[in-house]
Amino acid sequence: METTAKYRPNIQIVSDVEDLASRTVNLFVSCAREALESRGAFNVALSGGQTPRRAFEKLAASPAAQALLWQHIHVFWVDERYVPVDSPHSNYRLAADAFLRKVPIPPDNIHRIPTEYEDISTAARSYETILRSVFALEEGRIPEFDLIVLGMGADGHTASLLPNSFAPFDTDDLACAVYVMDGRLNRITLTHPVLRAANRLVVLVSGAEKAETLREVLNGEPDEVRYPIHILWPVLDKVIWFVDRDAAGAI
Repeated sequence: METTAKYRPNIQIVSDVEDLASRTVNLFVSCAREALESRGAFNVALSGGQTPRRAFEKLAASPAAQALLWQHIHVFWVDERYVPVDSPHSNYRLAADAFLRKVPIPPDNIHRIPTEYEDISTAARSYETILRSVFALEEGRIPEFDLIVLGMGADGHTASLLPNSFAPFDTDDLACAVYVMDGRLNRITLTHPVLRAANRLVVLVSGAEKAETLREVLNGEPDEVRYPIHILWPVLDKVIWFVDRDAAGAI
């Protein structure tokens, strides 16, 4: 694999979704323990989709995860479809059903992206206010998550930084609205300065339908317009990729 970035992608090819999920749980627990021991708190941002679902389920069943000091863990979301919290399309509901209701985390430590506002831009600003409050940020500062869990779509997007949208280039906000014109659901997403500021990021990639895109992403010149996941290239030293064999078939 060739790349013009300063660092080479740290790719770990795993056998299947079960192996990917297990490694994600191990990374979650390791990062949590490290942050809790060093700072007394662990701040993590989660993504939705089918790939992390199994990891969330394994997290709920993991004795090591259950033993974490959940009263000092704060959970946020990378992005969210603009749907009610009980919608089957809700990233919040996915995490809540899969593991949040099964671990002893205080409700006040769960910071979902609000979707109840009539105006999605107002909701994005509200989420930014939540971020600034929980992280006690001064104006102009960016939150530094201990871990951000990302995926990659078959079109090369990550978070809800979609190809040919403004979102990948929003550097003024912590969160922004993403308007989708092809009949899909509008979204709210963390912006790329927040992703880049994290201490550790993991990208979960599974499925043969992503193999060709992954090959192009890893071997081509960085192109944030076509493949927004390339926004991670300046911080590849902080990114680990868990890729199952189906997704890795072309690399």
